[in-house]
Amino acid sequence: MLAFAPLHDAVGAAGRALTWFTTLLEPLAGDAATAAAIVALTVVVRLLISPLTLMQVRGERRRAALAPEVRELQRRYADDPTRLQGELFALYRANGASPVAGCLPLLLQAPFLLVMYRLFTTAEGGTGLLAERLAGVPLGHHLGDGAVGGALPLFGVLLAALLVLAWWTSRRMRRAAAATGTVAGTPTEGPGAAVLGRLLPLLPYTTVLVALVLPLAAVIYLVTTTAWSAGEQAVLRRPRPEPARIDER
Repeated sequence: MLAFAPLHDAVGAAGRALTWFTTLLEPLAGDAATAAAIVALTVVVRLLISPLTLMQVRGERRRAALAPEVRELQRRYADDPTRLQGELFALYRANGASPVAGCLPLLLQAPFLLVMYRLFTTAEGGTGLLAERLAGVPLGHHLGDGAVGGALPLFGVLLAALLVLAWWTSRRMRRAAAATGTVAGTPTEGPGAAVLGRLLPLLPYTTVLVALVLPLAAVIYLVTTTAWSAGEQAVLRRPRPEPARIDER
């Protein structure tokens, strides 16, 4: 248990922050103050980790810019996988675009996401969060627990929002892959690339499946963080304007 003490302390700190937000928002949100506090706390956490997301996007852009050179190396060393791996590693290292470095921001985000998950799915944090209600539905209520009050309409709205966000994100991923010839910054050509290109656009829909087994508090968090991600990606991955050319006459 001692090994998990830091996680428990972090969840407790997040719980205290949630309680503070609830007290702050209660005059405005009334009975929905706790749900509003979940949204506010989620936004604060996403703001804290946004520099990590920016690092990830920059890394993907570097790798996308190298896609033509990567394809040329794949063509040149198609019969020599060992030499190909060495050449690719040297190319990425020389341009500061290591695929391993691109995974680092995701790994650094994991502790934040784990704390939020624990806070909204367990009784940790000492907030009594799951006993609070939104529209008469306990925040600890699962969809599988049945129709309590307005549970079905409330879950229906949240799941519909997740489905729309998943569709939008998947569509954006496909368009980006078609425009740049890369998936997550790596070329769409080569061994396994076709399978990866088909699977990655389906990943956003897993949020809908996950929401089916989470309590209401966690679903509110999931909708908020997914909407934030969609907006963040729309801003960070928007097409860059081409530099203006000066006509020489």
